[in-house]
Amino acid sequence: MKPLIAILGPTATGKSALGIAMAERYDGEIINCDSTAVYRGFDIGTDKVPLEQRRGIRHHLIDIADPTDEYTAAQFARDAAAAVADIHARGKLPILVGGTGFYYRALTRGLFPGPGKNAELRERLEAIARKKGVETLHRMVKRVDPESGGRIQQRDLKRLVRALEVYFQTGKPLTAHFADTVSPLGADVQIGAVGLRMPAQWLADRLAKRVDEQFDAGLIDEIRTLLTSGVPPDARPFGGLVYRQAMDYLNGVRDETATRALIAQENRKYARRQLIWFRKEPNLVWFDGPGTHAEVQASVFRELAARDLLKDGRHVADT
Repeated sequence: MKPLIAILGPTATGKSALGIAMAERYDGEIINCDSTAVYRGFDIGTDKVPLEQRRGIRHHLIDIADPTDEYTAAQFARDAAAAVADIHARGKLPILVGGTGFYYRALTRGLFPGPGKNAELRERLEAIARKKGVETLHRMVKRVDPESGGRIQQRDLKRLVRALEVYFQTGKPLTAHFADTVSPLGADVQIGAVGLRMPAQWLADRLAKRVDEQFDAGLIDEIRTLLTSGVPPDARPFGGLVYRQAMDYLNGVRDETATRALIAQENRKYARRQLIWFRKEPNLVWFDGPGTHAEVQASVFRELAARDLLKDGRHVADT
């Protein structure tokens, strides 16, 4: 069997640090599992690890899409499966790192292709959004498909419309179709999934500090540069956490102090949703504490070594 290690969990739990430490020790490469980090130019608000901090570790599926592209979970599953196969072929360890639960599920269980596009239904739903606000569609999704409502952002019009389109055409929520899906990973791939979690107050403090660091690093200037370069304000990445609130700040909706507080608050809510999502994933082993801490890293390494997924100096493959 060929191992695939997945490092999952809520935002700001140190997943990237753990992934890089593992890659250094076990000759691995990182595969991004964050739905916004795939977009070029959106760096500070997504906390992409800067090149100089990657310690020479190769990272896959970062900066692979233009901001105006519609990069889907289905595309991610295909790209990630190809990256896993490529990394294995070169005798290295693939390490999936991120907090987008839907991407992880699409890769490990497959994704329901769903019915084709229904232009008339889409127009009706988009008309509702124009008249009553996109948040109305989000409330509709939460009623008929709570899982999708928990993972899709309130103003992600395209994903909300698709979730409702599937429900109204099939009579079942999008997530109910997963039982009939197949993972694009090879049958010889063995997944070792670990999750990181922290006490709520500890995580809240880390999130507040990270927001301040993002603003200090030039988040607002990054957004202005993107807009000046021609990226439209309604590009999908601008609808994500951090960027959505920062765009409101630029549009005069609230001041910087209130914006920082709101981003921290929304990230706390998002972290709770991530934790709920990943708790439903089978065979995921949880570790308490940030992935930046040496003792947490050591505990993860021991657990995976005990399952014959890791060995010092190399990874276990074809054994």
